[in-house]
Amino acid sequence: MTRSAIVLGAGMVGVSTALHLRQRGWDVALIDRRPPGEGASFGNAGLIQREAVHPHPFPRRIAELTRIARNRSVDAVYHPSALPGLASPLLRYWWHSAPRRYEAVSRAYARLIVTCLDEHMALASAAGSAELLRPIGWMRLFSNEAQMDAARLEADMAHRDHGVGYRMLDGDALAEAEPHLMVRRVGALHWTDPYSVSDPHALTTSYAHLLAAKGGRFFLGDATTLERAGAGWRVQTAEGPAHAAHAVVALGAMAGTVTRRFGYSPPLFGKRGYHRHYGMRGNAVLNHPFIDEVSGFCLVPMRAGIRLTTGAEFARAGAPETPLQLERAEPIARSLLPLAERIEDRPWMGVRPCTPDMLPVIGRIPGQHQLWGAFGHAHQGLTLGPTTGRMLAEIMTGTRPFIDPAPYGAERFN
Repeated sequence: MTRSAIVLGAGMVGVSTALHLRQRGWDVALIDRRPPGEGASFGNAGLIQREAVHPHPFPRRIAELTRIARNRSVDAVYHPSALPGLASPLLRYWWHSAPRRYEAVSRAYARLIVTCLDEHMALASAAGSAELLRPIGWMRLFSNEAQMDAARLEADMAHRDHGVGYRMLDGDALAEAEPHLMVRRVGALHWTDPYSVSDPHALTTSYAHLLAAKGGRFFLGDATTLERAGAGWRVQTAEGPAHAAHAVVALGAMAGTVTRRFGYSPPLFGKRGYHRHYGMRGNAVLNHPFIDEVSGFCLVPMRAGIRLTTGAEFARAGAPETPLQLERAEPIARSLLPLAERIEDRPWMGVRPCTPDMLPVIGRIPGQHQLWGAFGHAHQGLTLGPTTGRMLAEIMTGTRPFIDPAPYGAERFN
């Protein structure tokens, strides 16, 4: 029993953690109310973002705050009824985004991000799914030279400080790279390092299949039934109670609902996001994922079609879906690419788990023997799942972690 674990949550973070523990000889039960990869890991831009060495700070320019406050944009919307409950975490988010504090946050964040390509490729190669990781990067498209100049400075800094690869394209080079783009832009920043995942759900399930092949087990179950059982833990599943010496909470935005029962209330807040797939007319293709800076949303070539993803929606937990961002974005997207029919009747919606200091929680839950956390990855759960899984498995097995875990410890919110 001492080398056994229940991992609650079968998204990319939970599956990767379970797999790394199993590779170290632990008896592992992965538990979720849905099959692997059907939560927030299902819906995203499908990017393993090696370039994302700086997390998203809270906007600080008055013009930007005013634009968002009008609640008419594509990249960020909010339900007014949600604001009272979000006031405290968003104020702390703003505080951590001050330049001096943000610099320290970014240093810790970058230590995780720079590992993501190698950690994913190690698992994908073992799982037989490396073909899902397309080394094509992604692009930011610009409508004026000032945007291009600012992006070039950002890219130069990321390259100098963290070895991030990029290239700048003028308007002609962009038109050659994306011949079916229907608008003329002055150019683009092409981040060349990231993998573009052609099917994020398939990638997560491939890691889950590798876990099963190595002897790990998956159960449908209810994470909220987690309870102490002697010196260990027990949770109810469809096949009866599962027992283990250790328990890992990898439940994304729902993590706090479990940890609060054991005296730990992290200031998590959720950013909802939507996506929908479209066909392309005729023989048109999209070669690279891109964000058009004028519009603020992402278009990505996927197995299922062209995926249109939205930015952030702030809403109360359990509030009805309101895909206003997709409704605003679709006509703009159709002006950029020759999109055809919608592939799904309804858009997908999921919740990204965020912390005020922009860093995930990775480590022991304070005051609880052999209870661990792996959540709060915001927009980068897909990117950082294998990195998080390896680090936490090393901590749990008493091995020196390959990244210093101190900045991500749960006790910083205790």
